[in-house]
Amino acid sequence: MSSRAQRIEEIAVDLTRQRSVTETIEEQLVTEKVHLFFQQMDYFKDNPEDLFFVPVPHDKWGRKSVIALLRGKKDPENNKTVVLIGHTDTVGISDYGDLKNFAHMPYELTELLHERKDLLPKDAREDLESGDYLFGRGLFDMKTGDAIIMTLMEEIESNLDDFSGNILFAAVCDEEANSAGMRSCVPEIVRLRDENNLNLTGLINTDYMTSEYPGDKNKYVYIGTVGKLMPSFYVVGKETHVGEAFKGLDPNQLVAELTRRINLNTDLSDTVEGESTLPPMSLKQQDLKPEYSVQTAKAAHAFYNFATHSQTPDVVLQKMKEVAEEAFKSVINDLNTQYERYCDLTGRAFEPYSYIPKVMTYNELKKQVVADQGQEAMETLDREKEKWLIDDTVDEREYALKEVELLQTMWKNQEPVIVVYFTPPYYPHIYVKGDTDKEKNLLDAVAEAVNTTESDYTLVYKKFFPYISDLSYASAPENKGEIDALKENMPGFGTKYKLPLDAMQSLGLPVVDIGPFGKDSHKFTERLEKTYSFEVAPTLVSKTIAALLR
Repeated sequence: MSSRAQRIEEIAVDLTRQRSVTETIEEQLVTEKVHLFFQQMDYFKDNPEDLFFVPVPHDKWGRKSVIALLRGKKDPENNKTVVLIGHTDTVGISDYGDLKNFAHMPYELTELLHERKDLLPKDAREDLESGDYLFGRGLFDMKTGDAIIMTLMEEIESNLDDFSGNILFAAVCDEEANSAGMRSCVPEIVRLRDENNLNLTGLINTDYMTSEYPGDKNKYVYIGTVGKLMPSFYVVGKETHVGEAFKGLDPNQLVAELTRRINLNTDLSDTVEGESTLPPMSLKQQDLKPEYSVQTAKAAHAFYNFATHSQTPDVVLQKMKEVAEEAFKSVINDLNTQYERYCDLTGRAFEPYSYIPKVMTYNELKKQVVADQGQEAMETLDREKEKWLIDDTVDEREYALKEVELLQTMWKNQEPVIVVYFTPPYYPHIYVKGDTDKEKNLLDAVAEAVNTTESDYTLVYKKFFPYISDLSYASAPENKGEIDALKENMPGFGTKYKLPLDAMQSLGLPVVDIGPFGKDSHKFTERLEKTYSFEVAPTLVSKTIAALLR
């Protein structure tokens, strides 16, 4: 193993040993560890202004990220700067059971797993026995990625007189939850760019890479990233006593039909250049009846993870509106069929349901309420919103639901309706086509890195990093119609949920993910393959940086 690989392993294990479960105060401790690492370098002792914390605004855990700007001395006129990012938080450890106290201790955990290897899944057992893997929460996702960046910056700093260009690293918190760290760092990166006249050439993330299917031997480099929206539905039915079941309209049945039409429906996958997103997946589905009784629910809601490669918020909103209209019509038709059969069974006269399928967006609902009641309705809504904004128990998703729910109850028309809207968060996709000089340069830099790196692995290019990540915040759509569809139909946008859209649009960087390899992120069998992760991936990252700075 090379000295670089040994140093990456040393730093990766050290970072992993500091538990940093997302949305806990522990996140601060690993941030402090990263800050101290850079603080001990001579460059940052001499230039303390280039190393600083970026607090998450109004964060109840007091979390923060670290930004380190390392400026080469060989050619002060070269203002080319590569941006690198890595997250320092991890998911929780409850899945480790009686081994949870060892979840963040890679060497000890790997050794203990040998004692119970017969209880491991076959794939994990084989990897354990091979000796090629280290196990541990966060070692793979993604503290080894952080260690790669930190080691490369340490190497560069040791010979800064011969280094031309700059490295800007953001070690961000909260990637596993709401990306509050990256969202707060983007404006700071833009500020540094503007104040220092930096020419930002591209953004590299070193988040994890894994097999895409069973038996997959490829190792991937992802140029670009998948995006994410959460189309949501607030469904109002007509309540009734269960003893008079056919006199109502069950919102649960409407939501169930929505899920049947949306969940894992590959017709809704977004395909670009032969690469398809995973189809939408249900993340929440429930009725909103607060108590038990034999009255049916009046309202229900659901939201879905919707991955994108090219589809923008306005396109997704229209698609979801069409799906809701089809689902509503289908439920009414099914109800009429069943009610007619019941009438035949009981000898009653059949009269079809009179419900007219009605679907509207959140923005359309708001306009309708204002048209009915004037601005006084908005003043009432604003008063309630102020209460929710200061309530720490109300997160961004619940806030959005509360706003839709209140607005609908203020509408004079209380007939059944489906309101379509977006629930936070929003992650833009980034499609690197090669249309701009920066995109071409990134594509060329990565190609050069891959083509000049010898290894025993098969390296494959892909157009989109397939996992939701902070890469998405390096850019944002600039078309007004696309963005307005998001802002006008995401309750809480700009207040409860803050997205630095202007800074993201200004940044406008092409992105690439070149990460360590492993398996089972977010599972107790999370593990890192050592040779590719400590030897090959760092070489690819180093060569890509060098090419981008030339």
